[in-house]
Amino acid sequence: MNVTWLYVPGDRPERFDKALASGADVVIIDLEDAVAPARKDEARANAVAYLRARRDAEGPARVHVRVNDLATGRGLADLEAVGELADAVRLPKVESVAVLDAITGAPAYALLESAAGILAAREIAAHPKVAGVALGEQDLAAELAITDERAMDHLRLQVVLAAAAAGLPPVPMAVYPNVQDEAGLLASCLAGRGLGLFGRTAIHPRQIPVIRRAFRPSEEETARAAEIVEAAEQAERAGLGAVALPDGRFVDAPIVARARRTVALARRLADPED
Repeated sequence: MNVTWLYVPGDRPERFDKALASGADVVIIDLEDAVAPARKDEARANAVAYLRARRDAEGPARVHVRVNDLATGRGLADLEAVGELADAVRLPKVESVAVLDAITGAPAYALLESAAGILAAREIAAHPKVAGVALGEQDLAAELAITDERAMDHLRLQVVLAAAAAGLPPVPMAVYPNVQDEAGLLASCLAGRGLGLFGRTAIHPRQIPVIRRAFRPSEEETARAAEIVEAAEQAERAGLGAVALPDGRFVDAPIVARARRTVALARRLADPED
């Protein structure tokens, strides 16, 4: 599972390779909010040229493109230009399944940034063209005049449920706008993790290590998961269907599957200095 996504403005092509070298799992070339209207054509051209040049490139990082609103001609032109080149496209301001039916090419990630988008979250998440969903929290909070995190948590949970019900990957957290507040970013990530959100988009490379640390399983979580995995493997070798832990408790298949994911994630996000 992806843990970190890093936005890079489409009109700053000199930053594309630096973003790929940041350690982010996914780099998002942004043609929308990060680009001034007068430079959007230039940004699209930059994205197309870069994606064509790296078509055969190898490496773990993936490149997504956030296009402009598909309700506009510019957004449709963005999609036509990058849809067959990007590893995925990110669609802003999705409010219904109507805009998704015409999607072709790369997998689509739907960004829910309005009241209408939240209310249609289940249908959007279940659409066959959608590979994932995420929240656009700043636009959503502005529309609804939300100032209380408890209200935003309620909306986050609705999207978490919609994604899970549709069999999609866990919902990543929205960007944390203060790039200098690493303590606040860490606390926010831990709170989101408790809600079932997983991973986060970033707007600066310095946020990547903090996000990775927040979503890395703790030593206690990892040890507990490893115990469950070992018990499951012993049961398999013995031909037993039930998995019993040393303390006498039994666990079922979903718990074992989660434990295996936890062990794998802990290994992947391990601090090289540990």
